[in-house]
Amino acid sequence: QAVSGRCLGNGNTSLQKLATSIVFFFCLSDVSCNSVEQKIYVELNNTVPCVRLLNATHQIGCQSSISGDTGVIHVLESESDLEWPLSKGPNPPYMVLLESSLFTRSIMMKMKNESNRVAGVAVVVPNTSPPEFSPHTTCPNENTGVYSDNYGPNLAHCNTTVWNPLGNGLSYEEFDFPVFSLKEDNETEFIKQCYLDHNRAVNGSDPQYPLCAMQLFSHMHAVTNTPTCMRRNDINFSINPEMVCDPLGDYNVWGSIRPYNDTVFGHKENESVVIAAARLDSRAFFWEVSTGAEGSISGFVTLLAAAQALREVTHKAPPTRNILFAFFQGETFDYIGSSRMVYDMENGKFVIDLDNVHSILEIGQVALHSGTNLFLHSDPVSRRNNTVNDENLVNNLQSSTTGLSFLLVEPNVSQPLPPSSLQRFLRAQPIPGIVLADHESAFNNRYYESFYDNAANLNLTYPSDFSPEEQLEFVTETAKSLTDVATVVARALYKQAEGDKSLVNTIKADPKIVTQMLYGFLVSSNNSWFQAVMAPELKNILSDAPEYYVGVAMSSTPTRLVQYLLANLTGAATNLTQSQCQKPDELPNESRQMYSYLWVQGVVPPNSTQRDSFCVRASVRLTKAVSPAFELGEYASKDYSTWTESRWKFIKARIFLVASRDLEMLTLGAGVAVLFTSLLVTYFISTKADVLFSSTREPASAAY
Repeated sequence: QAVSGRCLGNGNTSLQKLATSIVFFFCLSDVSCNSVEQKIYVELNNTVPCVRLLNATHQIGCQSSISGDTGVIHVLESESDLEWPLSKGPNPPYMVLLESSLFTRSIMMKMKNESNRVAGVAVVVPNTSPPEFSPHTTCPNENTGVYSDNYGPNLAHCNTTVWNPLGNGLSYEEFDFPVFSLKEDNETEFIKQCYLDHNRAVNGSDPQYPLCAMQLFSHMHAVTNTPTCMRRNDINFSINPEMVCDPLGDYNVWGSIRPYNDTVFGHKENESVVIAAARLDSRAFFWEVSTGAEGSISGFVTLLAAAQALREVTHKAPPTRNILFAFFQGETFDYIGSSRMVYDMENGKFVIDLDNVHSILEIGQVALHSGTNLFLHSDPVSRRNNTVNDENLVNNLQSSTTGLSFLLVEPNVSQPLPPSSLQRFLRAQPIPGIVLADHESAFNNRYYESFYDNAANLNLTYPSDFSPEEQLEFVTETAKSLTDVATVVARALYKQAEGDKSLVNTIKADPKIVTQMLYGFLVSSNNSWFQAVMAPELKNILSDAPEYYVGVAMSSTPTRLVQYLLANLTGAATNLTQSQCQKPDELPNESRQMYSYLWVQGVVPPNSTQRDSFCVRASVRLTKAVSPAFELGEYASKDYSTWTESRWKFIKARIFLVASRDLEMLTLGAGVAVLFTSLLVTYFISTKADVLFSSTREPASAAY
């Protein structure tokens, strides 16, 4: 028996070697060795999820179950077609695929109310925009501005002016099923064809198995509200703690005509500062697809162009007052950036304080003005109480339109300030301020805070036969219009800062710079001009058009782009080497406390492959744009933004064919039967091994 056992073992080893050789041979022969999963599922690569956000009291957004949600695909063709997934269809739950024209509040709320029959939603985003769409609220940031029961109560909550009447509020709803967006491409056509081949009811009969199904994974770790998720962050005792949410935040970008020592904070005696502000961020219903063309880019591009237009004249004849350019991040989410700068000013953590602020000019949405007017919005409460004097700033703006094709006028009716960073300054202290915008009352922007607020919304078009480099240089009508606005802003700021009046009309913005910025921020940041003004280590952030959701990853692409553009447009090129640029304090007459030093790639000269890199000296800085609520640990604050973003493990979408329930149960039953049969056979062979595998020695004298 021992010999027999040893011989059996040797035979198994030989068989294992043979099997291994066969598998290895087939793999080398290009025979597919894909996993079973790859043969069953078709992964969808061009999807973007809706994610969960939280504030002091609520959670909004979307999520899947922890193992993903699966449903039979149903292509929604009209609102009346909802009857099939919500009540009539025999194979719930359903994964509803709908065109963007059907992505309405009415349809989404009906599916939300019947979520036991809806596994998820996939929205096909077309290459062209609908007539109008805004998933934001009708009254943006209504609870964190200046107007309240204690300040202009009749103006609070958009009682007199509804700024975003097209807002359907979808971005602030909570959906307990996943919602993904799909591009209008081959993947989407494949899904639709799968639906037509397997799921579409024919002649009133129910579709037959197998059915085409979709599975969406977007499970969110955070729940309930920000205080809850931040508390869970703090009580994690594991060796490798897992955070469940992160505060929304980034960095503000600011620069000034005259530099400030960035180590000396607080009040500056005999210092008066005019602040010129714009916001950097935007948002959309889906995560990280916000484009913000009119909502934010039109404003900060105008301000960047105005800053460049002031460089020469302020060097030639410096104004009495300083001018500080501020670009705020996170303004969409209850004014994160501006409230943080105000907080820092109030608490001696910024280079100036609120008492140093003479006045504020904010550039809002300015690209869609119809007719010949732009509008100057001010706070009626402070003006009525004579606590501030906006007239000087209004006059300086209105008198700066000489030679231009439009006028600056004040609204005909008494109304509150539109949603703006200026409101956060007014909450802290009465300060003269104006918001420049292209709308008198309700926004002209039909796509406020949506993925349709893109280059097409600004009518940013280029000749079809132009190369990317030619498009970069092509001065569009939109660029010409914003150049005029930037010229007015620059002139008004110089007047407000008490500059030399005889030089005002020499101030003109450059249309080439404006058109290059519009192309870089809305079409492709990976262009020759942006490459030249960026640091070598940041060249990888240049790709297609950036997205402008503030997010939780500090120092986003828009922040870095604006930082380097502002430095190049207002600073000076130096003769410092790269090592000197990195350690300027070792040189006389250079100080990192007064200036920032940025080593940029520079242009590629003709007939050369090497860039002419150089060092830029500029009074441009980054400061935190994280809500003071998280500095103070006041996660339920009513004074500051409390927005957080949930963490998740992974985001994934895929489709596959699903068999009928009966067939699945039959297959399971057959598998279980085979398993138990195998166990019985194995047990029988094991117990009878001495009989089945015994060998009988034959007599030595046997003869044949």
